[in-house]
Amino acid sequence: MRAFPKPEPQVTDAAGWLGQLDLGFEQREGHTLLVHRRRRGPLAVQRPFYPEGGVCHLYLLHPPGIMVGGDRIEIAAQVAEGAHALVTTPGAGKFYRSAGPWAIQDQRLTVRNGAVLEWLPHENILFPGAKVRMRTEVELTGSGRFIGWEIHSLGRPAIGERFVPGTADLGLTVRRDGRPLLHERLRLGAEADLGGPSGLRGYPLCATLIAAGAQAGDLDALRQGLSAPDGGPGALTLVDDLLVVRGLASAVEPLRRYLMAGWDVLRPRLLGRRACPPRIWAT
Repeated sequence: MRAFPKPEPQVTDAAGWLGQLDLGFEQREGHTLLVHRRRRGPLAVQRPFYPEGGVCHLYLLHPPGIMVGGDRIEIAAQVAEGAHALVTTPGAGKFYRSAGPWAIQDQRLTVRNGAVLEWLPHENILFPGAKVRMRTEVELTGSGRFIGWEIHSLGRPAIGERFVPGTADLGLTVRRDGRPLLHERLRLGAEADLGGPSGLRGYPLCATLIAAGAQAGDLDALRQGLSAPDGGPGALTLVDDLLVVRGLASAVEPLRRYLMAGWDVLRPRLLGRRACPPRIWAT
C-alpha cells in the first residue's frame, strides 16, 4: 500500500487531530472484499454492504463530524484488478472557523486495471472564517474506471450565510498510467472569487462529477437526459475518455439531484449496472 506523504510544512504549523485511513479492496469468488484497513485517529468505516451482489458498498465515518484549523485527514484507497467498490459518507463534512492554521484533507484513490471505484461523498460545508486545503488525486491503471463527485458549500446559504471571510484551496487531479487527464485548482480568498464573472458568479455551491472510461455517446446521453441544476448553470465536457459534469447552485439539494441524475445516466453505460443509491442516503 502507498505510504502517506510527508505533511507540507507551510500548512501544518499547528497541532491538531490527525486522521488517517488506508483501505484496500480485492475481488474474491465474485465479491469485492475490504481486505486491508489501517486507521489512525478519528476515521473509521462501517461493515460493508452488498445490496447489488458482489459490489462492495462502504461508508466512511468521521465521528467528530467537524474539522478546524490544524486538523488533517488523509484517506487512501486502492481497488485491485476486477474489484468494484462504492464509497460514500453518512453526512456532510464541516470545516469550522480557523484562528490561522489550515484544515487539510488529502484523498489518494488508486484504481487498478479492470477495477471500478465509485466515490460519492456528501457535500463539504465551509463555514465563514475557515481555512481549508483539499486535494483529491485519482490514479487509474489500464482499463480502471472511476465515477466520483465533489460538492462544496461555501457558507450555509439556507440561513443566508456567506463564506466571508474564508480561504479555500481545492485541487482535483486524475491520471491514467501516469498521464494527466485532469488537473485543476480552485482558490478562493476574496469577495471577487465568490461573486465575479471569472469566479463562482455569486453561487454559494459548486460541484464536479467525473467519469473515466467515457465516449462521445455518453456525452450525448447526458445532453439528452440531464438538465442544469435548478437555479444555476451546468456544463458538460469530454476530454479523452474523461467526462466532466459541473454545476453551480444556490442550494445543496438541487445540486445533489443534478449529480445523482448524471450518475443515473452514466452508471449503466459505463459500468453495466443500474444506479443503486446507498441506503444511508435515505436516512
